[in-house]
Amino acid sequence: MPNKRFLPIISALTLSIFVVSCNSATKTVDEEATPQSSLTLLNVKSEVSSQIESLAKQYTSETGIPVNVLNVAAGVDAQATLKGYYLSDQMPDIIACEASGFANWEGLLTDLSDQEWTKRTDASYIDPTYGVLGFPYTTEAIGLAYNSDILSKCGITPSDINNPDSLKTAFETINSKKSELGLTAVIAYCAEPNDVGWSSGNHIFGTYLDSGLQRNDTTFIDLLNKGGQLDDERFSAFADMISMFNEYSDPAILTESAYDDQVNGFASGKYAFITQGSWIGATMTGDAADDYATAGNFEVGMLPYCFMNGQDTILTSAPSWWAIPKEGNVEEAKAFLQWCSEDSAQKILVEEAGFISPFTDCKYIASDPFAPVISSYISAGKTSSWHWQEMPAGLGQNGLSFAFFKFANGELDKDSFINEVKTITSDWYSKL
Repeated sequence: MPNKRFLPIISALTLSIFVVSCNSATKTVDEEATPQSSLTLLNVKSEVSSQIESLAKQYTSETGIPVNVLNVAAGVDAQATLKGYYLSDQMPDIIACEASGFANWEGLLTDLSDQEWTKRTDASYIDPTYGVLGFPYTTEAIGLAYNSDILSKCGITPSDINNPDSLKTAFETINSKKSELGLTAVIAYCAEPNDVGWSSGNHIFGTYLDSGLQRNDTTFIDLLNKGGQLDDERFSAFADMISMFNEYSDPAILTESAYDDQVNGFASGKYAFITQGSWIGATMTGDAADDYATAGNFEVGMLPYCFMNGQDTILTSAPSWWAIPKEGNVEEAKAFLQWCSEDSAQKILVEEAGFISPFTDCKYIASDPFAPVISSYISAGKTSSWHWQEMPAGLGQNGLSFAFFKFANGELDKDSFINEVKTITSDWYSKL
């Protein structure tokens, strides 16, 4: 039966959603028809539903244990779907959660800290109270993405860009050759707050919180969560980098709602750098494939956001995780996740689904243009975490992004930008 202490958080709206959201799955759970030895897995990435079905079939082929995949359609609230399954006592054995979703299942998920696969990845979802709760099946990266061809033509070796001075020199060099290279701007940086605020307010601000740190280092997110405090020296250096982005970005996209133009422009070879993460690789080889091909299908890379000396990491995380409810088929679910970290499953997840493996010993590399560079950072242990996910809901997109916007459009200078961010964070925390 459902855990009664969870029921108060289920709203009447969620109950009404259940009918629709359960129908969004391609398969449903039938308790009488599903033997106890089988597994049910919730897949929230509808774009790879056939590949996850292939994964399930391979596991059945190797173990004889059926895996029933519940595919949530694109645009459907996965957490509402899960709450519906929970209320009907048909909770999947393996569920999917984004970082914020784990709070919905406090105390109801299995601690996976003792599992062997946890030793081979830095991307597990770890709760400070309940231990390792989430299995990472793919990873995404936040770094300063670049066009290798452009840097090469400018005589710039990416590995030499490892501190603020070398980053500034690279920008100045590329800018001086902008006309002969046919570039629109050195960098594609967009600080528009309403539609693209998640980029500056979460991802780019997140580099202030984590760049150069060990994955378990929570120094600056802890400081922020103590009433919205910033480290003055670190944030001043960060603001210098943002000031440089403002100066060298394309004015046509800097303060406009221009995500598509930002990404397509980079794919077309119009910019040397872009302030977006590895997820743009799918666009470059998908909707923007023709422009990317015209630009020569250039090799891409990622630099650390090195606004201070010694920052040599990019930020990586799983966008969502698989987790195991305590009341399900726990031991079989553990065995399935262990298998998913190993060779035959990794081959399907990487080569068929196109995921970038979060496991250090994976020998497969996805066709995504950013996959090789991310895999190399992971293998070298040069990754930091995404602690921006631990900020209060809305602070980045609905608060901080407006400070970035005002800095970009000239309303604020560097000192005013710093003070504006401090005001936003302190006010935000005072209202929690």
